[in-house]
Amino acid sequence: MADTTGQEKSLATHVTELYELVLAYAKQETLDPVKSLGRFIGFGVAGSLACGLGAVIMLLGGLRALQTQTGTRLQGNWSWAPYGITAFGCAVIIALAMTIRARKPNRGGPSK
Repeated sequence: MADTTGQEKSLATHVTELYELVLAYAKQETLDPVKSLGRFIGFGVAGSLACGLGAVIMLLGGLRALQTQTGTRLQGNWSWAPYGITAFGCAVIIALAMTIRARKPNRGGPSK
């Protein structure tokens, strides 16, 4: 930018201004996106943990319901059935999650 006062700036002043400009640009282009990315990752991790904890609690609730609400039908030799049914339900949830993830396009990531 041209100096409107008519005075020439010294070389040291130009170097200092250039250094400050480069430093401000580097902060703008590196630190700000990293902060935004950190916030994005934080919410993603928190959401994933909440969904995982909710799934575990629901599966345990289903197991407990199968154990208590079926009366004597799933006792004795069939006492393993509630655990098998719950494990199968867990496998179905995992398979659905993997299928949904495989169908989504890779947005912004490295190409395969």
